[in-house]
Parts: sequence; structure tokens; C-alpha cells
Amino acid sequence: MPLEIFGFMALWSPFFLLSLVFISVVYFLITIKWRDSFEYSRPLTVKEASYFLISMLLLYAIKGTPVEILSTMMFSVHMSQMALLYLVFTPLIILGIPEWVWKALVKVPVIKGIFSFMTKPIVSLLAFNILFSIYHIPLVFDQARTDPTLHGLFTVILFILAVFMWWPLLDPTESFSEFNGLKRIGYILGSAVLLTPACALIIFAENPLYATYYDPSMWLKALALCVPVDTLSGLNLSGPELFTSMSLINDQQLGGVLMKIVQEIVFGVVLASLFFNWYKKDQADAATMDQINMANLAQHDPNPHTSK
Repeated sequence: MPLEIFGFMALWSPFFLLSLVFISVVYFLITIKWRDSFEYSRPLTVKEASYFLISMLLLYAIKGTPVEILSTMMFSVHMSQMALLYLVFTPLIILGIPEWVWKALVKVPVIKGIFSFMTKPIVSLLAFNILFSIYHIPLVFDQARTDPTLHGLFTVILFILAVFMWWPLLDPTESFSEFNGLKRIGYILGSAVLLTPACALIIFAENPLYATYYDPSMWLKALALCVPVDTLSGLNLSGPELFTSMSLINDQQLGGVLMKIVQEIVFGVVLASLFFNWYKKDQADAATMDQINMANLAQHDPNPHTSK
């Protein structure tokens, strides 16, 4: 059955798109027109603007396109959403906002206290991964996927915790200078390990875990979160099997695998970046030492080209 039966508004979320356009306009006003109001501000770079715009496009692709409806029909699409939202979108938005904006934000008294505690590496690492695992407990998941308030709260809180989780690695305010080298590698490996139990539960489960994908009444409640009720009332739908031929258990297993694959790819890129930065630093340090040695030689032998 084609997704077009749900209508243009449900499939393409024009109001959500307009809200992202509004956020983008405010972003450029702050970082270009109003930047002189911020302490230590500097011109917006092309890289920062690119990161931000890519993050907005990705967010719309994740939450504003037919992908959102597909996530209520296929668990694998839902897990792909989660992976892209918290492992790709989050670091992009952090990198897209200039450090002087972040510094102004974290100076706000209430926010400063929260950031100071929640960005401690162990706290940030545990907070996101524990809540992510709790969210995917079947009873919690089914309740969250059918209750708009609970669903919104989980989405927002997980995003905030994802920001905290990425903060020590990306360090936009340069407050984690001591958190480098092996500590960052251990942090990345720790995150990969902490996410594994939730994914393993999903991958190796012998039966479908989530009622919102196998119970028609629960599925319709979940679908109502992204499709207008009046549209649903005019449709005769029995379940997600109308839109996919994949079995529930295979779809569930695929979802767990995709989450781990995306995590491994993203963290692999981060590790490669760390090693590349190490290499550049070593090269720069070596060049500096060469210059120091040359300067020392010049001081001891002011006429190096004069033969004795």
C-alpha cells in the first residue's frame, strides 16, 4: 500500500520545515548580524555554516519526511532514525555553532551548573547510554511510542544527553584540554561497549519485542503521533504488514544491527580524526624542534658558512 494515502501534510511536515528555516535564519542573524553583541566573537566560517546547514537538512530528512511515518511501520527505520539523530546530527550541530556562542550559552548561571556536572566524561557517557537502554525496554518503548508527551520528552532528553556525551570529544569551549589521547580513545570504546547490551537484546531476541509493531491497536496509536486523526479515521488499516514484506523478527534484528553499524562508522571516523590530529601535532612539534635547534646552532656559530 502506498504511503501517499496519509496525505502531503503527514508525509512532508511543511510546518516542521518552516520551523527549521526560522531556526536557520536566527542562526545566521546571531552569527553574522548580531555577533558584535557577544564577547570574543569572530566571523562565521564556511565550515561552521556548512555543518549547521547539513545538520538542518539531516534533521528534516529524519523527522520531516516520510521516514517519520516509516519508523512507525519498520523498527529498522526507527533505529536508523535514532542512530542518525544522536550519532550524526548531534555532533554536526555542535560543530556548526561557533565556540563563542557556546561560551555565552554555558555562562548562563543555571546552564553553567548543569553543563559543569553533566559533561564530566563518566557522567555524560553513562547518562545517555543508560537512558537509551531504558527507552528500548519493551514496556517503556511501547508507552513512549503511543503517548505524544512521553515521546517528545524522551526525544528531547536523549538529544540533550547526546550533546553532553559528545561534548568532551568535540570540546567546543576548549575546557577539556586534559581530556585527550588515550582518554578519548577509552571514552569512545566505553560508549561502544555501553550501547552493546541494548543492541544485543534486540538482535538476539527470539520473538518480536515491541507491541507497537505487532499489535494493530497499539500500532495505530503510534501512527496517530505523526498522522492526523481525521486522516486515520478514513482509512481501513490492519497493521504495518500492509506497507512492508519484511518479517517482524528480521526487521527487529536489522534495526539492532544498523544501530551498531552506524555507531561503529561514526566512532571510527572520530578515531581516525584523533590519529590524524596526533600526526599533525607530532609533525608541528618536530618542525618546532628543528627551528629551535637551528637557532641554537646559529647562536653558537654566528658565521656558519665561514671555514676555519
